[in-house]
Amino acid sequence: MSDNKEYTPPKVWVWEQKNGGQFANINRPIAGPTHDKDLQVGKHPLQLYSLATPNGVKVTIMLEELLAAGFSEADYDAWLINIGEGDQFSSGFVDANPNSKIPALVDHSTETPIRVFESGSILLYLAEKFGAFLPKDPAAHAEAMNWLFWQMGSAPYLGGGFGHFYAYAPEKFEYPINRFAMEAKRQLDVLDRNLAERRFMAGDEYSIADIAIFPWYGALVLGSLYSAAEFLSVDEYKNVKRWAEEIAERPAVKRGKRVNRTWGDEDQQVPERHDASDLDPKPASEKA
Repeated sequence: MSDNKEYTPPKVWVWEQKNGGQFANINRPIAGPTHDKDLQVGKHPLQLYSLATPNGVKVTIMLEELLAAGFSEADYDAWLINIGEGDQFSSGFVDANPNSKIPALVDHSTETPIRVFESGSILLYLAEKFGAFLPKDPAAHAEAMNWLFWQMGSAPYLGGGFGHFYAYAPEKFEYPINRFAMEAKRQLDVLDRNLAERRFMAGDEYSIADIAIFPWYGALVLGSLYSAAEFLSVDEYKNVKRWAEEIAERPAVKRGKRVNRTWGDEDQQVPERHDASDLDPKPASEKA
């Protein structure tokens, strides 16, 4: 623990591997693989390598929404990438995503498999591939894209900023928590003002903008992210809560949230998904 003295940065930063924090064992200042291991490939054209963090949940919700909408070609295998154990640094995963972050998708339906990484890019790829959850009207299409990219640019302040210093850092410091709490609340206000006039982020049509934003900001106002709902007074954002509550009740959202999940209630955990039946309720005899 520090003695709260002012920190003076050195002239040259040096990586100290034991730098503390929940993710100290996997954080590093270099890219590339740490070990050789091929990715597994299942029976479906779409192969997802992920974990049920907010960014991972975006993609599993999207895939489940596509299946619910009747796009059988969107069936997929979801393989667990345990980031706490460094699975994202395997040679196979780095080939799929050189940035070593989940999620990563490989589409084997093409002559040469296509890799897609970054959650926003995956949502857009799937929306364009299947012609779904992206408005056709030019103005609504642009608006959905606006909010998709808003989320990609804003969520790092919520996760890597507020979430890190409020929930994960080894010590609590007033300045960064105040700084990022202020930004998190500003972002919630941005969403609340937009949703005061719209049912969904881009208008009347549910889209990839909603799918991208819900696992972060919807989870936050529903009390399932960082245990910070009271701290951030999320009840102030009534339009965001109304929107989040509606989306949370969608069957595909409930299914998608369970995929690649390895914590929480056992009934909500589906570490890997290879068939729709993997998400069906298990008989009591199988739970014992």
